[in-house]
Amino acid sequence: MKIIAVIPARYASTRFPAKLMQDLGGKTVILRTYEAAISTNLFDDVFVVTDSDLIYNEIISNGGKAIMSIKEHESGSDRIAEAVENMDVDVVINVQGDEPFINKKPLEELIEVFKKDTEKKVDLGSLMFQIIDKEEINNPNNVKVITDQQGFALYFSRSVIPFPREENVGVRYMKHIGIYAFRKEALMDFYRLPMLSLEASEKLEQLRYLEYGKRIKMVETTHGSIGIDTPEDLEKARILLNN
Repeated sequence: MKIIAVIPARYASTRFPAKLMQDLGGKTVILRTYEAAISTNLFDDVFVVTDSDLIYNEIISNGGKAIMSIKEHESGSDRIAEAVENMDVDVVINVQGDEPFINKKPLEELIEVFKKDTEKKVDLGSLMFQIIDKEEINNPNNVKVITDQQGFALYFSRSVIPFPREENVGVRYMKHIGIYAFRKEALMDFYRLPMLSLEASEKLEQLRYLEYGKRIKMVETTHGSIGIDTPEDLEKARILLNN
């Protein structure tokens, strides 16, 4: 089974423009993420795929592998799909470009899902962890996921799901971490299929997979992601790097 990591890297970010090119302890955020993905030793290859000459040159000039997007893309999945369309790979891991502190263990667990899935019942794998704080649960920036008994995603939402009409019934609130592992076929299907109403409403690309009947296996982890979405996050990352 050939497994690669692809890091979609858009230069323009709504909340924090050019965040991937910010300095983080003498290296850019995107270069640190790329190097962290390689250092896990989990992948047959690692690529950055980007719409930016700056990001492309940053990776290439530091001896890395980068691919320029040809088209404009609405989502990370679309950007990755275009890049891997003609590659001979089985599973593609989407690593977020703004997460330089990659934790190896949850990625290993994601890969294990596909190694065990001999009947190919899993189209995608992704990560989640439990959140307890009510403010976190209610925050629409935190995407929640609910699953069936086998751990397959039933729905993702920015809203509180399930709605707590009854308290104390053992419901656990799970936050979705946007790291995906795709079978290549599922990723290419996504690329070719139009956006439907649920995805358009929630602005969550993973809903397109569910709307078209794809099966997303969720892996629970205790490792919350450390992403850089704001200048404040960058300052926290600098402190973390120095500790």
